[in-house]
Amino acid sequence: MKVVLFCGGLGTRLREYSETIPKPMVEVGPRPILWHLMRYYAHFGHKEFILCLGYRGDAIKRYFLNYEEHSSNDFVLTRGGKCVRLTKSEIEDWTISFIDTGINTKIGQRLLAVRRYLGDDAEFLANYADGLSDLDLDEYLANFRRQGAIASFLCVRPSQSYHTVEIDDDGRVRGLQAIGESSIWINGGFFAFRKEIFDYIQDGEELVDEPFRRLIARNQLIAHRNTGFWACMDTLKEKVMFDEMYASGNTPWAVWERCAEGGERRVHPTLAASDTYGLVAGVLGAEP
Repeated sequence: MKVVLFCGGLGTRLREYSETIPKPMVEVGPRPILWHLMRYYAHFGHKEFILCLGYRGDAIKRYFLNYEEHSSNDFVLTRGGKCVRLTKSEIEDWTISFIDTGINTKIGQRLLAVRRYLGDDAEFLANYADGLSDLDLDEYLANFRRQGAIASFLCVRPSQSYHTVEIDDDGRVRGLQAIGESSIWINGGFFAFRKEIFDYIQDGEELVDEPFRRLIARNQLIAHRNTGFWACMDTLKEKVMFDEMYASGNTPWAVWERCAEGGERRVHPTLAASDTYGLVAGVLGAEP
């Protein structure tokens, strides 16, 4: 399946980096978060990528045009440094389309702009390109196909340190709860679509607004509830968290490493994996 990655947003909540590079290029270890996400999809056999570029899209083009695979791989140097032979290659069988979809373009319009690059494919994947997860993608897609819906997305518990408040009409507080412990689920930005999704998107619309409401009205949108690892590169705090996790070797999203080593899947110590499906009655989410 082809994978559409929305890489064109301004990343205004991560200005410490986004003034010079697009948010998908913010690094986790030696590689951008975009690379980690693409490596995740490639692990499950999905190696045809369509990058919807916008803000500082040239930085993404340069990265892959000048890709230095030896910077994160073992290699053998011969002929006095004139020949570099990699012991393994990570992206040699990837196909990447770089499509300029505008700077201030809404996600729904970016998707419309790359429709022709999907060809006659009946299904495709999409992602906001700023979050990582240990989601079992094979299981996710199997459930999506079993349900027969037009669209599916990953929903997760909020990770922010906010609290929900229950108040009465007089303003007296009746309850206080950490948002992560509440019944709230949010859009995690991992999507699966059938090609019929384009029948639900009109010019000028945001993907998760009007189009998703139309899908909900027709029982054609499902959500995959995941309590395993998920995190988004949204603020400096989350950038620091990713760096600390990578430095300590706690990389639950790197499912390809566990398989290569023959080890068990590792998840964030504070989370446990439990995936279920449900019809969607409403969506919480925002364009990155």
